[in-house]
Amino acid sequence: TIGQRHGLGIGGTGNDNPEPWYVIGKDQSKNTLYVGQGFEHPQLYSDMLKASNLNLILPSYPLDTCTCKTRYRQKDLNCKVKVQEDRCEVYFPEPARSITPGQSVVFYDGEVCLGGAVIDAAYKDGVKRQYQ
Repeated sequence: TIGQRHGLGIGGTGNDNPEPWYVIGKDQSKNTLYVGQGFEHPQLYSDMLKASNLNLILPSYPLDTCTCKTRYRQKDLNCKVKVQEDRCEVYFPEPARSITPGQSVVFYDGEVCLGGAVIDAAYKDGVKRQYQ
């Protein structure tokens, strides 16, 4: 998945940068995995995602002040959600790391789960992330 570090099997690189390598993208049609060096690699961050198969537990609950998670045990991310039938767009005031298509985005109000959806794509500055 995007942001994965372990199990890549990448050894020494011959450069002076000791930071680990992370998955920053993939192209399944070419059987290619793209990696970047460093936890803060810019290709790991997105400010918006689009998701489908939206399932809201409380459909009338306003999602403009909720939080979400896109990874297990992740810190809550502040977000604003724009709902369009069974799809949604999720906007982050601070860039979110390692958003991975195929994973779930789950919405919360504190400890209360509001619903979730399946991530279709991640975006940065309005541009769809390459090699998702």
